[in-house]
Amino acid sequence: MPVLDVLPVPDRPWPTGRITLQSLREAARGCTACPLFKHATQTVFGRGPESARIMLVGEQPGNDEDLGGLPFVGPAGRVLADGLRAAAIDPADAYVTNVVKHFKWVPRGKRRIHQKPSAREVDACRPWIDEEMALVRPQVLVPLGATAAQALLGSSFRVTRQRGRDISTPLAPHTVATVHPSSILRQQTSGDREREMEHFIEDLRVVARLLDDGDDTPSHSL
Repeated sequence: MPVLDVLPVPDRPWPTGRITLQSLREAARGCTACPLFKHATQTVFGRGPESARIMLVGEQPGNDEDLGGLPFVGPAGRVLADGLRAAAIDPADAYVTNVVKHFKWVPRGKRRIHQKPSAREVDACRPWIDEEMALVRPQVLVPLGATAAQALLGSSFRVTRQRGRDISTPLAPHTVATVHPSSILRQQTSGDREREMEHFIEDLRVVARLLDDGDDTPSHSL
């Protein structure tokens, strides 16, 4: 996948010269392409090696990520780490990021409550995630949750129906969508959380098998 030729615009600074993950990360700090930067603490870019065989893509940073400046370091990140470990996937083989790089929230008392980003906000951030995919060139792309899956795979994609399936897309040799780890935390009972966690781990085991097989032929098409 070639690195995209994205023209710089005043509200979206772009690296000059050779584009790397580090130069993208530094440029993204000054992105004002949508209003979310006004209320976020900072841009939260992806993390992980450029050699990663897996790219995990969530919706947007949460409160802990906004404060810490790294994706998936809060409660949902711990669920993701547990899932990767249970599926025997080395976290060092994964690049984690979000389709939106700023935290969208509304106040509720002293808390900052997550709000779903709009289509315009997702579109404004699209050049960053496209370039991350072009640089990492993952063997398996893993959209986490409906927002990420629909941003990358189209608005008709339904995680509830198509999760855990090896899908043919132009984005990577293999694409396997699953739920966002935060959805597991939102389950009402411990039994529900355990059941959803097992389902999540099964989806990640599909990813692990694809890495082990080394086969570039997806079993399903969009």
